[in-house]
Amino acid sequence: MFELTDTSPNLDVQESEYFRLLGYPPRHVPEGRARELADRARLWYTANGRPWIFARLIEGLELESGRLRLHEAEFSSKQLYARLAAAGTHAAVIAAVSAGPECEAEARRHWQAGEPDEYFFLEMYGSAVVEYLVTAAGGRICAWAESRAMTVLPHYSPGYSGWDIADQIKLWHLIRGDRTRPLPGDLEVMSTGMLRPKKSLLALFGLTRQIEKARSLRNLVPCETCFLPGCQYRRAPYKHSPPQIEDVHRLQGGGRAESPTQAMTLSGLDHQAKYSTNARALQKWSQERLRLDRLPDGAVAARFHYEGTTCVNLGRPLEFYYHVKLAPPSGQYRIVEASCAPVPGDTGHQSMCEYLNNAKSLMDNLAIEKPLLGRPLNDVLTWDRPVSPSGCYCDRDKRLHKWGLVLEVIHYALVQQEKKLPDGQPTSNLE
Repeated sequence: MFELTDTSPNLDVQESEYFRLLGYPPRHVPEGRARELADRARLWYTANGRPWIFARLIEGLELESGRLRLHEAEFSSKQLYARLAAAGTHAAVIAAVSAGPECEAEARRHWQAGEPDEYFFLEMYGSAVVEYLVTAAGGRICAWAESRAMTVLPHYSPGYSGWDIADQIKLWHLIRGDRTRPLPGDLEVMSTGMLRPKKSLLALFGLTRQIEKARSLRNLVPCETCFLPGCQYRRAPYKHSPPQIEDVHRLQGGGRAESPTQAMTLSGLDHQAKYSTNARALQKWSQERLRLDRLPDGAVAARFHYEGTTCVNLGRPLEFYYHVKLAPPSGQYRIVEASCAPVPGDTGHQSMCEYLNNAKSLMDNLAIEKPLLGRPLNDVLTWDRPVSPSGCYCDRDKRLHKWGLVLEVIHYALVQQEKKLPDGQPTSNLE
């Protein structure tokens, strides 16, 4: 039985999220009085706020004829039913998080004192705290689930598109259950479904053992199915964005070759290679995401810009740089250096489940994993690696899958360069 109670969660609200809620455009940093108010609200809450998290597992989940039942509670949301059914959900973790009543009371004091600016900044910081708490809860639930061969769906809450906010009452009764001990903090659900204190959230996280069904979790981001026009808090467009690099199943060709073909060049690259991803995708990524620099000794420095999303926690965007150094063509483009790290300034990776669970371990693994190091680049064609196209980096299979894509894109780009040469052979000054 899984149950999570945390009365002192480690609070690390990202400035980018706080500023987004304040209404600033991406990457804008407020200055002057706005910056002062933002910092003051954060400092006040750090000293006075009492956030908390509670979550518990509900195993009795039934999906039948468009109806969702959790124990004795029945929910009629078509959107919620569809997302849980599509992923083969068999259970759920329900959660309550709250920034506590202190933030709301202090904001009200500012309003009554005729200080609307102070009121607004503290209100928005309270909202940022709630978003962080449900993100942190999702990360810890994900870590627990993955150790039991399950995947966690992004959370959904009453009041989201297609789920009546009045269902907060039913969800609240499930969260409390038959507990004899009080919850970590005070929380009340009014007859309308509104919460008190208002800087709180009830959420449901679906659980599934059918990992393949859930591999397109980023399509479940609530913003992408919410039609509220003009929302200043929207993270993603209403219509689904074009598939990102991690969605490779529809792009895959005939599979990897069991052995290299015979169309080798002096560089060792197979000009008739069979890649795991089709040529159109490789061409697009080699043009838009890859940079190749020829060094004076003929070696190649490659940088690949990866853009993806977390699987849960609202599908937050993340960006990574892959740096690869290859020996000169005469050395068969042997991989002599390789590294992977978040793009400077990226904060999305901090919302990955494994980062929230153990940031140091995840970042250490990213630093030490250097697949095919010391081997010719052409070996990527016969590298038997896992297919795990999820957008995040939480486990080794996902990370190796991305490394395979990066090395294939580099291989493809170099082959295209060689094909432009008169004799098809590389030279030290290849452009």
